[in-house]
Amino acid sequence: MGKLVISEAVITAISSLVDDGRAGLKREPTHSAIEFQITKAKLSEGDPTTTGQVVGKAKRVRSVLSWGMENAPQSASQFAEALVGVIRGLGGFREASPNYVGYEAITNAVGVLRGEGYELTNSGELRPLLLDSLSGKSLTEALTAYVRRARSGALDSALVTGTGKDLLEATAKHVLVTKFGAEPTITNFPTLLAQAFMALGLCVDKSAAIGPQDRVDAALYEVGCGINALRNSQGTGHGRSFPATVNTDEARIAVESMGVVADRLLSKL
Repeated sequence: MGKLVISEAVITAISSLVDDGRAGLKREPTHSAIEFQITKAKLSEGDPTTTGQVVGKAKRVRSVLSWGMENAPQSASQFAEALVGVIRGLGGFREASPNYVGYEAITNAVGVLRGEGYELTNSGELRPLLLDSLSGKSLTEALTAYVRRARSGALDSALVTGTGKDLLEATAKHVLVTKFGAEPTITNFPTLLAQAFMALGLCVDKSAAIGPQDRVDAALYEVGCGINALRNSQGTGHGRSFPATVNTDEARIAVESMGVVADRLLSKL
């Protein structure tokens, strides 16, 4: 699974899944089960109980995720994903279970996680959002979620889960389908991206730039083509990650740049 990007909205949604039940009734997971996942994710430093504080489960989870978001985002992501799995295993998403977390908490979590590029099913399965079955506004929203993840440096966002396309290719095709109502048959990426830019009235040739914004857009087009060439080098690309010769910092910069270019397209769509 790709790493869920932890945000304030995600923290609120996840912590609401472990609050105590209505009418004073307690529901699992227990504090002990939560602590096990905190320790496993190496987030004990952010656990308020380690300093002697007595807090409820929701506040404990919220504190740990908040600390992790600032200090150990990958560990916080691991903890959040694991905790959802624990809740599911305890029947938290099954209405007849004594550990059922409630319709409102589930519905809220589904909406929040979808906005982060994840699908949370009513049965509690958490997985990256697949784009193949989406279109129109739903696809725009899903791509926007991937853009946010890419701009935060999430390396898995280089590839759009469930497709053979990368983020820029998926975005360019979505632009053309939205503007012209038909799936483009272009296989050459620079041409595909150029057509998406031009369909939105964006400049792709710096020699034709009239003002500063045209120069910026032409530069973004070149960046997009450069990233695609980087991924395609050494036979990589077309559904594969960056080649081994690209180090982590270079890959992160490329992914963040992908997010900027895709964001420009979606903001104009």
